[in-house]
Amino acid sequence: MKIRSTTILSVRRDGRVALGGDGQVSMGDTIAKADAVKIRRLEAASGHGVLVGFAGSAADAFALMEHFEAKLKESPGNVKRAAIEMAKLWRTDRMLRRLGSLLAVADAQATLLVSGQGDVIEPTDGVIAIGSGGPYATAAARALIDNSDLSAEQIVREGLRIAGEICVYTNTNITVETL
Repeated sequence: MKIRSTTILSVRRDGRVALGGDGQVSMGDTIAKADAVKIRRLEAASGHGVLVGFAGSAADAFALMEHFEAKLKESPGNVKRAAIEMAKLWRTDRMLRRLGSLLAVADAQATLLVSGQGDVIEPTDGVIAIGSGGPYATAAARALIDNSDLSAEQIVREGLRIAGEICVYTNTNITVETL
């Protein structure tokens, strides 16, 4: 599945996690909107914050976020468990299986990529990106981690800015949330 039309980046550094996204919505080769917000802060039943970003169809992503939020309520404080249960449901449910989106999920302990293929991936280095500009944002974030003292939020902003200058499906109208 090739997800285009956005970039979501999450970076974990110095006990903080930041998740951000660009604002571009593309329809084919046309920019339909430049200031969309593709990240959300959810409150888990345990009272801990959870950040979610999505790449792909917005309607599909909102449906998936609702299911993920329900799984969070069933497993308070355990984002990994909720993500695994969500991925299982996504892969096995006939209707959900058709939804075309990817989720990037982060809380104080874990950063995860969740896909409809049943994937729940936790990056070794705390950096994860999805969407068409994801590889550019990942490369920029890793270089900044290795060569600067920037905070997680600053690295996300700069990584997304760099991706927005390279990827035609990504812009530099950036929204970032931190935990």
